[in-house]
Amino acid sequence: MRLPEWLKVKSPIGVHDTKQILRNHRLSTVCEEARCPNMGECFSKPTAAFMILGSACTRNCGFCSVESSAPKPLDEMEPERVALAAKDMGLKYVVVTSVTRDDLPDGGAVHFAETVRAVKKHLPKTTVEVLTPDFKGSYNSLKTVLDSAPDVYNHNVETVPRLYPYVRPQANYERSLNVLRNAKKIALDINAKSGLMVGLGETFNEVISVLKDLKDAGCDTVTIGQYLRPSKQNLPVKEYVRPEIFNEYKETAVKIGFKYVASSPLVRSSMNAEEMFNNSVSV
Repeated sequence: MRLPEWLKVKSPIGVHDTKQILRNHRLSTVCEEARCPNMGECFSKPTAAFMILGSACTRNCGFCSVESSAPKPLDEMEPERVALAAKDMGLKYVVVTSVTRDDLPDGGAVHFAETVRAVKKHLPKTTVEVLTPDFKGSYNSLKTVLDSAPDVYNHNVETVPRLYPYVRPQANYERSLNVLRNAKKIALDINAKSGLMVGLGETFNEVISVLKDLKDAGCDTVTIGQYLRPSKQNLPVKEYVRPEIFNEYKETAVKIGFKYVASSPLVRSSMNAEEMFNNSVSV
């Protein structure tokens, strides 16, 4: 399908410096690996979502362009390099995400915690958001991450439950909701966040049902954006959802009780994360 006007992105300037810092510290970002359409805008600010635990994922979700293969051993110096790169970039808000590492006993939870602590050591006034996989539902792994005191906990449900076998065949909708519920049990005051994509064949009512489930699970912030096919190997777009529908999703989510809602075609989970956090804590 031809890309509609509301999804066409202009190329900003200033990307090179951010990429150079990332390469100097030998780091990956989900922005690059997932071919995010907002990468140019974010890198020009600068901001970036650091992707830890390597660049190879043990799962193979239909929407994602991150490489799915046997991962390499963990890099023990990666947490420190993330912190130093964030310092070089002058970041006041750091997003740390990862590939899924089902091969590791803790799913990479200790590595997440070490990264949060390293960032807070080098940048004590910086806000840290973690966007984690589901750790196969492990309460202990989740607690390990949250005990490192991130400011925002994010875990994306990505799509409606009916489409999980098609979009996230190795994941489980109820398990993801339980991850969010447990995050609130472990860290009652943490800002909990989740997000989903539309345009994969879901119905309007299915999205509203997911929003209600997320609110019941304790989510404070939610993001809704248009799925864009990153490569021909990924799932095709079923529909380009019009901006007015995103507005309806936002209005409904606000009525449901979310502290902050970002809903528009180019919204992504980590885009404008600092703005989302600042607006949600001021509510």
